[in-house]
Amino acid sequence: MNEFSIPPGAAVLFVDMNSFFASCEQQDNFYLRGRPVAVCVYTGEYGCVIAPSIEAKKRGIKLGMRLNEAVRLCPELVPLTTTPDKYRDYHTKIMQILRRFSDQVIPRSIDEAIVILSNHRLIYHDLEPVARAIKKAIHQEVGDYLQCSIGIAPNAFLAKLGSDLIKPNGLTVISPGNIDLILSQLELTDLPGIGHGMAQRLQKAGIETPLQLRYADPEFLRAACRSIVGWHWHLRLNFYEVDTEYTSAYKSMQAMRQLSRSQRRSPEILQQILFMLCQTLERRTVQQSVFCKTAHFWAKYEEGRTYQDDMQFQTPVQDGVALFNLVLKRAQTKAQWNHSSESLFNSGLVALGIGVHQFIPDQLVQYQLFEDNVRKDKLRKVYYELRDKHGSRKVMRGAEVSENPPLQDVIGFGSVKDLYGRITPDWMSE
Repeated sequence: MNEFSIPPGAAVLFVDMNSFFASCEQQDNFYLRGRPVAVCVYTGEYGCVIAPSIEAKKRGIKLGMRLNEAVRLCPELVPLTTTPDKYRDYHTKIMQILRRFSDQVIPRSIDEAIVILSNHRLIYHDLEPVARAIKKAIHQEVGDYLQCSIGIAPNAFLAKLGSDLIKPNGLTVISPGNIDLILSQLELTDLPGIGHGMAQRLQKAGIETPLQLRYADPEFLRAACRSIVGWHWHLRLNFYEVDTEYTSAYKSMQAMRQLSRSQRRSPEILQQILFMLCQTLERRTVQQSVFCKTAHFWAKYEEGRTYQDDMQFQTPVQDGVALFNLVLKRAQTKAQWNHSSESLFNSGLVALGIGVHQFIPDQLVQYQLFEDNVRKDKLRKVYYELRDKHGSRKVMRGAEVSENPPLQDVIGFGSVKDLYGRITPDWMSE
C-alpha cells in the first residue's frame, strides 16, 4: 500500500488550470484578455508556441506550433515571452488554496494538482460543491481570469481523465455508475498515458477500446503490455489507486534546449548554453543532496545527424563546471579520433541536452586521498542556499554574469520537482 492508498469510498479531485501560462499573462495585463495570446520561450520568427490561450486555441493555434505558422493562421495573435517566476508565484497561491480543503495535495505539475479527500468524507459528503468552492476561491483570491477544469473520481487516474473531458472550466464526476458510458465514447489514446505505440500494442492483442481495456483479464493485459503496466491499467480503470505514491528520490535528471537561429550563429553562445544546462543539473543535484555516477550528452543537427556520448565517473560528480569541461574535452577527443576538424558547436546544431544518472547520497561519496573536495562541496551548497534566500539574480558566479544571457529561464508543464522534490507517476510524466 502506498502512502496515500485509497480506501472504499475514496475521493480524489484532479485540478487542471486551463491555458495556465497564457491565462497568467492575461490576468496581469487587462488588455490581453479576450485576445489570442501565444506564450513562447523566444518570440523570433521560428519561436515555438508553448502555451496558447483559450482564445488562440479556438483559432487553431496548437502547442508546439512554430510562431511564423501560428501568425499566418491567426494574424491577430499576440506573441509573449515566457515569464516563469510569474507562473511559479501563481502556482504557489493556487496550492495554498487547495491545502485549505485537504492536507493531502500532490502538485502534479506547474498547472495541475491531485487533491485527496478520502480522509475528509465526514466533512465533504458531496464533492461537487467542494470543486465549485475551489473554483470560486481561485477566481476570487488568485485571479478572476484564471479557470480550471476539475475531475472527481475514486482514484487519481480517473480524476485526471475527468479533468480532460471538458475544457475550459469543466467539472466531471467519474463513478461506478457512469464509467462505462464515459469510456464507451473514448479512444484508447484519449486515456492519459496511452500513446500511439501502446495503443497499437493493445490493438494487436485485440483490445480496441477503453471499455475493452477495463474488462480485460489483468494477466492478459500484463502479457499484452509485456510488463506490470498491464496490471496497472486494469487497476486504474477499476477504481484502485496506483498513482499517488511519490518519493523525493530522482532516478535521473535532464536539461535540454531547442536552439534558435540567433543562438546557433556563435560557437561561444552554444558553449554558454551547454554551460548553463550543466549548472541547472548542478543545482538540482545539490538540492537533492546527491552526486551522479554517469552522464549522457547528446546533440542533434539540421540534417538529422546526432552526436551522443555516455560518461562514467570514477569519482561521482556534482560540480556543473567539471561536467561541462568533461563534455568539451571528450567532444574534442572524439573529433580527433574521427579525424574531423568540424567543431561540435556549429551552425547546424538545432538541439542539445545532457542527463545525469545513478545517484548516490552526498554523505556516501568517497574521495581519493589528498583531494580537497569537501570544502568545495560545502561552498557549493552554501552558494545555492544564498541564491534561494536572496534570489538567483542577486547571487551569481562570475561565469554566469552577462548583460544578455543566451539562455532564458523556462519552466515546463511538468517541472515542479525543483519546488517539491517529488516524482510523478509514469502516466503523468512530461
